[in-house]
Amino acid sequence: MKELCIKNGAILTMDEACTVIEDGMLLIEGSRITYCGPAKAEDGPPSQRRCLDARGGLIMPGLINGHTHAAMTLMRGLADDLPLDLWLNQHIFPAERNLTPEAVYWGSLLACLEMIRSGATSFCDMYLFAGQVARAAHDAGLRAVVGEVLYDFDSPSYGKIDNGLAVTRELIDELAEHPRLSAAVMPHALYTCSRSLMEKAGALSADTGAALDIHLAENQGETEQVQKMWGKRPLAVLEELGLVNERLWINHGVDLNLDEIGRLAAAGARVAHCPESNMKLANGIAPLQEMLAAGVKVGLGTDGCASNNDLDLFGEMDTCAKLAKASRLDPTAAPASAVVSLCTSQGAAAFGRPGDLGVLRPGALADVIVVDTNQPHLTPMYNPLSHLVYAVRGGDVLHTVCHGEVLMAEGKVEVLDQDEVLAKAKEQARALTGRAVL
Repeated sequence: MKELCIKNGAILTMDEACTVIEDGMLLIEGSRITYCGPAKAEDGPPSQRRCLDARGGLIMPGLINGHTHAAMTLMRGLADDLPLDLWLNQHIFPAERNLTPEAVYWGSLLACLEMIRSGATSFCDMYLFAGQVARAAHDAGLRAVVGEVLYDFDSPSYGKIDNGLAVTRELIDELAEHPRLSAAVMPHALYTCSRSLMEKAGALSADTGAALDIHLAENQGETEQVQKMWGKRPLAVLEELGLVNERLWINHGVDLNLDEIGRLAAAGARVAHCPESNMKLANGIAPLQEMLAAGVKVGLGTDGCASNNDLDLFGEMDTCAKLAKASRLDPTAAPASAVVSLCTSQGAAAFGRPGDLGVLRPGALADVIVVDTNQPHLTPMYNPLSHLVYAVRGGDVLHTVCHGEVLMAEGKVEVLDQDEVLAKAKEQARALTGRAVL
């Protein structure tokens, strides 16, 4: 088994103390880190080791995207500047009726290409034809939790809802032994799912142990709609159904009150915070500080490219920190170290892999990126964590490694043909929307 070495950079371990090893070295064998510490003389013949030079940059855990819809790269910019209900019902749902397996595959592969280039090595994805999302993540070498979106109207993917539940179970079983991929149960939202569907989804999650991932409390309008339909606030509905537990993974969580936040924390539930999407759709500002103070497992997500419009988690961190400060009129809110942890160590807990992802230490999974700091906008650097949030961009990523495999080196993606992916994605976007694309 060939060993991988990453050296000549400062290692941000993202452990509890945010330890920085100024002149560090990582050694990786197979999918795991075997050494993380000060630079040392390399052992063994050079032919048995590949080395990546960090060029004096930052060596850190690969970023974790807690919520997205990868294939919606094909809808990037399709329907901007609209409220959630109009955006979803008049533009997104109609376009999705034209989806095909190949469209989802190439749209997801485009997302994987973007994530590799901007430093994300793990993502959680809810979408149609979820098997094709898994296929794309497998081909790209990324780590992912995927799920077939479930709702009460017919799906272009599986037709009737009973088929959707069967597809979900099959996907969970198929990916059970995959080293990088797994599946979750993913009902879309309470306003698109009946009691019967939610009960069946909950039973499937309990039976398989898979996470139950759902859009919830995305804005006040959703809360009002759910109260009319169900007679209770969204979280209370899930509690009545027995779904608030450690498997619950909420997307957005904008309209949560303090009491609800406490109940989520007590249950061990997870939340994906998506500030840029929430801002763009004018859904409001999620109570990030309150959730973190209560001990809720919070990760950062980009949402899909139809409502963001990119998958750059460095940009998402910048927005997350500044939005928290501006909304509370408190410059100390959401400090850089806490925000970086949302995409690394803290994000790993929300991803269901605490201690195994999002941290660099011997025994941890070898998901690693290197940020090239030898650039004007990153010079000088007094505080690496501050730079990651307020100055680094996705395009500054030099190397990307997932599960011990080099996906990008020296800024060149090795696992995908970028020209082919871009051409195929444009072709599928034209077929999907009937509109010209540049």
